Amino acid sequence: MPPVRARPLSPHLEIYRWQISNTLSILHRITGVSLSIGFLALIYWLMAVAGDADSYAGAARLFANPLGIIGLVLLTFAFFYHLLNGVRHLVWDVGLGFERGERRASGWIAVIGAVALTIGVWALVWSFQRS
Repeated sequence: MPPVRARPLSPHLEIYRWQISNTLSILHRITGVSLSIGFLALIYWLMAVAGDADSYAGAARLFANPLGIIGLVLLTFAFFYHLLNGVRHLVWDVGLGFERGERRASGWIAVIGAVALTIGVWALVWSFQRS
């Protein structure tokens, strides 16, 4: 029997330097999964709206408690980030934005834009709550 040779290892985290593109790619996947879970929350809320007053009141209590609000804010960020990063990928699909500086800038625009849009949406929500 021939001797067993060690198989080469694929490059791993200790070889590559961490870059913003790694983080943005992982965040895109996380926000996609989060939106799938958020879709289930939306279905729950729609079923509660279609149900009786007690089921709606229960859903309203769930989403209005502090953890529910945090979850909704995070889902809002996930939506906007996933949207803006998806547009970024569509721009890449037409062959634009591949230069190093352009990639970094568009990544930061996606993150900062998602944060700004999330803050804007929730500022509107809270302004309607007060009036």
